[in-house]
Amino acid sequence: MAMMRKVGHYSFLVGLLLALVLALFSTALNSDVTSIMMLGLVILGVLVGFLNITAKEVTEFLVAAIALIVMASISQSLVVIDMYITGLGTLMQSTLSFIAVFVAPAALIVAIKAIIKLAEEE
Repeated sequence: MAMMRKVGHYSFLVGLLLALVLALFSTALNSDVTSIMMLGLVILGVLVGFLNITAKEVTEFLVAAIALIVMASISQSLVVIDMYITGLGTLMQSTLSFIAVFVAPAALIVAIKAIIKLAEEE
């Protein structure tokens, strides 16, 4: 079990790092490479959802995931920051979008696990 937690932990770290790399370099990367890296984010998110979130962490994780996903969905408004600091708003928007691609599958897995656990408790 400890080994699975380590895999989940490293999946989380690699997923965040990959999201940041994509945010920084996605415009310079080939679209095929970007697509493959985004698939990697989804797979890492699934691993995190299965291996890294304990029963005690479900509520906090889902609240944080919802906040990130909502923020990513309205992140186009961050581009306004580019008027003051060139590129910063675009970078923030891109970073939130890629983090959402990583977190959404984890949130889906955790939410399904929570629903199953609730159904079992009756």
